[in-house]
Parts: sequence; C-alpha cells; structure tokens
Amino acid sequence: MSFFGNLFSKETKESLDHGLQKSKESFFGKLGKAIAGKSSVDEEVLDNLEEILISSDVGVDTTLKIIQRIQARVARDKYLGTAELDGILKEEIAGLLSENNTNDLSDFETPIGTKPYVLLVVGVNGVGKTTTIGKLAAQFKKKGKVVVLGAADTFRAAAVDQLKLWGTRVGVPVISKGMNTDPSAVAFEAVEKGIELGADVIIIDTAGRLHTKTNLMQELSKIKRVIQKVLPNAPHDVLLVLDGSTGQNAVVQAREFTKVTEVSCLAITKLDGTAKGGVVIGISDEFKIPVKYIGVGEKVEDLQTFNKKEFVDSLFKK
Repeated sequence: MSFFGNLFSKETKESLDHGLQKSKESFFGKLGKAIAGKSSVDEEVLDNLEEILISSDVGVDTTLKIIQRIQARVARDKYLGTAELDGILKEEIAGLLSENNTNDLSDFETPIGTKPYVLLVVGVNGVGKTTTIGKLAAQFKKKGKVVVLGAADTFRAAAVDQLKLWGTRVGVPVISKGMNTDPSAVAFEAVEKGIELGADVIIIDTAGRLHTKTNLMQELSKIKRVIQKVLPNAPHDVLLVLDGSTGQNAVVQAREFTKVTEVSCLAITKLDGTAKGGVVIGISDEFKIPVKYIGVGEKVEDLQTFNKKEFVDSLFKK
C-alpha cells in the first residue's frame, strides 16, 4: 500500500471534510491573523504559529517538533514566504504522522488468518464507547462479517441496554448477563458463542470507568485470562476510545489507560462537534499507538478508518 493509500470513496471523503470543518475554520482563522501583514516566516510568525497549534490541542511537545521542523526548513531554504506556510505545515504534519505508528489500515477488514478476531474495547463513560462498538458492528457486518457483541461493561445499566439496542438495530447477537455481573464471565460467553456461530469478529465492551487503576488493571487482566482459555491468542487488539472534543483531557485519559493495559489501537470520536481536531496529531505523536478509527458525525458511516493523508488533506483543505 502506498503512503497515501487509496481507501476513500467520494462520500467518505466528503464526510471527513465536513466533520473537520470546525477544526479547519478555527485553525485557518487564527493562522490568517498571525501572518497578517507578514511576507516571510520569521520568529514572530513561528511564535504565533506555536501558540495556534497548542490552542488547537496539538499538544506542547508535538507542537515544538513541528516548529523545529519548520525552523529547519527556513534555515535550509533561506527564505520562506507566509503564502507557503499552509503547504509546509501540511507536509510536516503528514511527515510526523508517517513516522508514528499510524499506518493506513484497510477499511474494516480483519487481520488475515485471525478468525474470530477479538477486539476488547475500553474507555471512560461518555466518550462514545458503546456507540463506537455499535457502529463498528454495523461496518463489519456491511463488509459481510459475522459479528458477536459482548456486554461486559456491567456496572452501568445504560451501557448494557445501549449495546442491546445496537445489536437489535444492526442485527447481531449481544451476549449479556445483565447488571453487576462478572465482566469476565460475559467476555468468556461472548467468545464461546462467537466460536459456535463461526463469527469473524467478536467485540467486547468493558471498562467504563477509571475508579482506581488497580481495580481496572485486575479486571482487564482477568478478562484476558478467561477468554484465553477459549481462544489462546485473544484479545487480538485492545481499542481505547477517546472523545476528541475534550482536547487535552483525551490525552490525560490515554495516559491513564496505557499505564494499566496494553492498548494497541485508538478510536477518537466526536471530531465533528469541536475545533480540537489537532488532538489526533498530538495523541498519535505522544503514544505511538495506531489511530485506527475516527468519528466525524452521527451516522454509522461517519465512523471511519483513519487515513493520515486524507485526514491532513481535509484539515488543510480550502
């Protein structure tokens, strides 16, 4: 696959453009003011740009990397006009993402040779975790996959009921033992049922809180141990769902979860309702964990596989 990939349909691209509209307008509005009356990229422009990137929730460390790269370009090329700044920023951010572990992924396909593919989903309440699972189930089913869901976020009634509603809506079975039951028992039954039904994908909803790190770590460890009795290599991925509209709070959540479990991929939701789309860049750079999915709207189709080229293109599209 090429660096830029070739995965996006016209409709998907339009959805991404629309979903990042607030982030783009906010960024370019600030950038326009920062370079007003300037013809070249000087220290004042770079200082203003640094402030803009940080206020766009790119994060301090990632912002400094980007600024250093642009300073190197200025030193090398001797003169850079402000008219060129958009293109330079686009190139440097795309380059930064390409250096991180954010490979363009196939569109809702499971890893070759992995059946069933078991995905454990974690994230605090309110980030769109259960909705993301429902949309994932719909997207996988649309691809012809047999999907089973496990309602193992058993300490919040709404999570169990919401997942059941998604199961009905999408037409996939949901394994549930109700409220206040052992999450690992639900996960075990979900994997068992998935194997019985010949499922391609088993998605397990769990860990809707960070009440104490120790309890969370113990719970997730137990789930892994229990499902490995049925399927030795499971789970194949641990997906952390983060709410992009919370900006740096999403970064804090990522830090907390990565301390207590081996998060292997990320979903960043609610990017359509915020001007904080830059958080995707900062999170990718800090954690070096693949951003696998992004949410840019309410519709099922608005949960997209992350493509770094298309993301940066939409963020800078005029």
